[in-house]
Amino acid sequence: MTIKRYGAGETGAGGQPLPFARATEAAGWLYVSGQVPMEKGEIVPGGIVAQSRKAIENMIRILDEAGYGLEDVVRVGVWLDDPRDFWSFNGVYAEIFGGNAPARACVQSRMMVDCKVEVDCVAYRADRT
Repeated sequence: MTIKRYGAGETGAGGQPLPFARATEAAGWLYVSGQVPMEKGEIVPGGIVAQSRKAIENMIRILDEAGYGLEDVVRVGVWLDDPRDFWSFNGVYAEIFGGNAPARACVQSRMMVDCKVEVDCVAYRADRT
């Protein structure tokens, strides 16, 4: 089995080398690293709705780069800084995933950077095994 890494060795904010890949693919499974609402090295302004949309868009961009789509996502992990943002996040999530939502876990957690949300996912494509 071969393992393909997407975005390994890139740099983050301040030019710091990131010690992880944006995504890793093995036997049809794609594991996308946690994505925060960052653009050009800065957290996007706005509340939970704008930040949720940007974090999910960042995740989708990595899925696309690897040749996967939202229809291939089987699980999403969500970390919210403030549990009061749960319903607002759900609104954005439902708008993007529609009636074909994957399994999901959502927890409250203090963020490593100054943001309100982080998302990751696992996707699968049988034709990539």
